[in-house]
Amino acid sequence: MGSRSHFVAVGQALEDVKEFGVYAEDLTAICQHLKSYGITSVAMESTGDYWQNLFTELIKHDFEVILCNGKFTKHAKGKKTDVKDARWIQKLHALGLLTSSFLPDQQTEILRTYARQRGNIIHQAWQLQEKCKSALKFLNFRLDVVVKDICGLTGLKIIEDICKGNLDPNELAKHRHYNCRKSEAEIAKALHGNNRKTFFLG
Repeated sequence: MGSRSHFVAVGQALEDVKEFGVYAEDLTAICQHLKSYGITSVAMESTGDYWQNLFTELIKHDFEVILCNGKFTKHAKGKKTDVKDARWIQKLHALGLLTSSFLPDQQTEILRTYARQRGNIIHQAWQLQEKCKSALKFLNFRLDVVVKDICGLTGLKIIEDICKGNLDPNELAKHRHYNCRKSEAEIAKALHGNNRKTFFLG
């Protein structure tokens, strides 16, 4: 499996290995090629995300598909090539030595995709929050000391005001939410900037 082409082996001879492209018509051609040899079961390596479209096409054409982890198909020795890989996987599969990785049903896969995306977004938000903290510290705005969460109600309003050019600590402290543990005076004390003009790139 590759980003630009897929190699398909139906036997161990060199002429049994054929290279196909990755476009939709190529994936269909792979299925037709396999059917012409009477093949009903296919083994493929789960390399990156290159396998996904071909896997879907093979299932659509009623093939039994063994999707195996690459660590189970590695050569013991010798120079690695796509042709050798295809022949090796075909040989292991013909001998019944490959087992399929866990593949969720469609509903589970959709749920897993949403869960992973949610996790990614949360992680990105955390990274941006940490960069924001660093930028504020660089300017000596110690908002992180006086509020529990700089992206909470108090923190966001103060940051928004700073971005608009308001650097008066007393004015900024007026954005204190009533639930904030620190007093307005203490928040103002933490917001005396150093007037640095250098851009902070994080």
